[in-house]
Amino acid sequence: MPRGTQTIKGVEYVYEYDSVWIANKKYGTHTRNYIGKNINGEFIPNKKYQLQLELQEVTKKQSGSAEAEKSSRNFYGATYLFDAIGEKLGITQDLQKCFPETWEQILSIAYYLILEDRNPLSRFPKWARTHTHPFGDNIPSQRSSELFGLVGENEKQNFFRLQAERRLEKEFLAYDTTSISSYSKSLKQVKYGFNKDHDPLPQINLAMLFGEESRLPVYYRKLAGNIADVKTLRNLLADIEFLKLKKVGLVMDRGFYSEENINAMLQKQFKFIIAAKTSLKFVQRKLDEVRGTLVSRAHYSSKYKLYFTSSMMEWQSPHKPEIGERHIYLHLFYNDQRAVDDKIEFNELLDTLEAELLSGKQNPEHEKLYSKYYHLQKDPKKGILLTPDQEAIAAKERDYGYFALLSNGLQDPLDALEKYRTKDLIEKAFGNLKERLNMRRTSVSSSENLEGKLFVQFVALIYLSYIKKEMCDHHLFRNYTLQELLDELDIIERFEQPGKIDHIGELTKKQLELYVALGVDAPT
Repeated sequence: MPRGTQTIKGVEYVYEYDSVWIANKKYGTHTRNYIGKNINGEFIPNKKYQLQLELQEVTKKQSGSAEAEKSSRNFYGATYLFDAIGEKLGITQDLQKCFPETWEQILSIAYYLILEDRNPLSRFPKWARTHTHPFGDNIPSQRSSELFGLVGENEKQNFFRLQAERRLEKEFLAYDTTSISSYSKSLKQVKYGFNKDHDPLPQINLAMLFGEESRLPVYYRKLAGNIADVKTLRNLLADIEFLKLKKVGLVMDRGFYSEENINAMLQKQFKFIIAAKTSLKFVQRKLDEVRGTLVSRAHYSSKYKLYFTSSMMEWQSPHKPEIGERHIYLHLFYNDQRAVDDKIEFNELLDTLEAELLSGKQNPEHEKLYSKYYHLQKDPKKGILLTPDQEAIAAKERDYGYFALLSNGLQDPLDALEKYRTKDLIEKAFGNLKERLNMRRTSVSSSENLEGKLFVQFVALIYLSYIKKEMCDHHLFRNYTLQELLDELDIIERFEQPGKIDHIGELTKKQLELYVALGVDAPT
């Protein structure tokens, strides 16, 4: 790649540059990647470029003849499975294209994270000595941190786009966020906010898109820890346009509902399914119309064990008159078990509010709820006197068991419900990311390392999601846990001897059947 220099405050910096033609704007530009300095006529590489040189050197050694001069015996069956999945989903090719210098290391760490449940990266050297994997060599903890720092934003976004082009045409995508606690005080986006795991640490938030049909993660974005869900959608829509996902729809829970967000999706012509609070005025008006008739046999679904109805409404926002009138379907549902759960949950909330008020330890986040459900009086002798606002409580009780979905693309309420329920997939994906891939709490100290580690864990999550999807489709969870399945394949060995063709150990009938069920050819 061509090089240039730039003198800044008397220091001569060296950079590599690449010319790029911006087709839609019809002009050319170039990107600079600073790789070091010239000091007294000698080129001194920076840490990032030095690591790239070292990794290139290791790769050259691997491809040399020295490796062929020794015999080896390594576990192969599980990493072979990952190799096959990577080829099938195009992960390997896309990583090679976006990360030509480090793709093998990224894959090896991703493989390790999947196989070594919750183990820290400090144990990678032990695993690498006994397993066949893409990089084929050790990656010490310090080198893995430096590797994470090499994951650039441009390369990462290109990977998302290439993966999206492979498997997304017309699909609903579940969108949600989760919180990841952090011990680090130096990361700019680590903030105190609503922690979804009720962890008392500061956090970053992670937003993710998950395919409804493919059941695979598509994209993620890191957010500051104090950003509310409802504020994240506008940037997501811009990201979707960059990824060229123009024919997909979004599935979201009610934490993302706002008039502004509905307007934004309508304006950009995105299809959506979003849950809405039953306390909204237009939802209440419709509920009042159907309360007497909804719970009847004519509106009952035996498949979903609930009652349903639907109506079309005109959406017209005074804040966005340019949108005009749009048709939106309001789907209403009632479920007996949900009514019981709502009653228990609401009474637990009232218990919490009363305890906070009587103890004098009020939660600032509950101030609106105190005044909504109680009349408060201060008595000099008895302290705070609570009188429940029975009218407000009764209004809440009337809505036990009801819930609402809004959609501009799905007219059938049960079809909308089916797609909305795929949102559970993203909750499970967050669970996999936090538990199995060891991301519940992060201790990395730099934003660059956190970005890189998140990306490698996201790559691992694609493999993990694919395996779980195939296990569900072929009912493998009846006989195996995920770890048991991976262990069953991991014991298959590969033998390499000088002057002889590599061969693998014997495969049992059970192992052959597992490869077939997982959609890949068995190793030969």
